[in-house]
Amino acid sequence: MLVVFKSKAAADVLMFSEHAMPILRAAGRSYPDGLPERGVFTPEQLSEAIGNIERAIGQDRENKHSPHEDEDEDKEHPMSQAVSFGQRAYPLLDMLRQANNTGVPVMWEPADSSW
Repeated sequence: MLVVFKSKAAADVLMFSEHAMPILRAAGRSYPDGLPERGVFTPEQLSEAIGNIERAIGQDRENKHSPHEDEDEDKEHPMSQAVSFGQRAYPLLDMLRQANNTGVPVMWEPADSSW
């Protein structure tokens, strides 16, 4: 399912639910039965969610940190590289930060599939 995150503080963020779930889990949300169709981060919940996601990004970077590779080795084409947790989380994290700065909620719902 394609979901859209909305806030008055930032532009909408579209994400597949299977990509949103790890980010929401990192933020402190637990949905054992799958992502609910609608949800919200209230202004009071934003600081904690932001901190949790930032910690998860830091841990992901530490786990993937590898020694400097030989410069002469063939590099994998950027299009064939996996998207990191931090890259995937950044648009939503940015929205959460902007919403936190302005004191407004962040909500999600199914994206309009009429396009």
